[in-house]
Amino acid sequence: MQGKLWPRNDEERQALVDSGNDLDRVLTTDDLVSGQDVFVAATGVTTGALLRGVRYLPNGAITDSIVMRSRSGTVRRIEASHALDKLESFTGREYS
Repeated sequence: MQGKLWPRNDEERQALVDSGNDLDRVLTTDDLVSGQDVFVAATGVTTGALLRGVRYLPNGAITDSIVMRSRSGTVRRIEASHALDKLESFTGREYS
């Protein structure tokens, strides 16, 4: 896993530079996640090599997630079903 800092605007860019960050540096896993007790959770939005993207059904959606813990080495795969009408009833947002 690799990443780069990507400021959203000039103010963020300046704050990162002022705090000593190199905006051209490619960050590795060791830069992004350090320590002996780290949790990582990811849910696929679009289908990729590791996770399937969100699949919509007439009455809901299915998501594919992975959860990992460094201390124990545990890796969990989760396929979740989401009832959109239930989500709408307690969030007040329309899901379609």
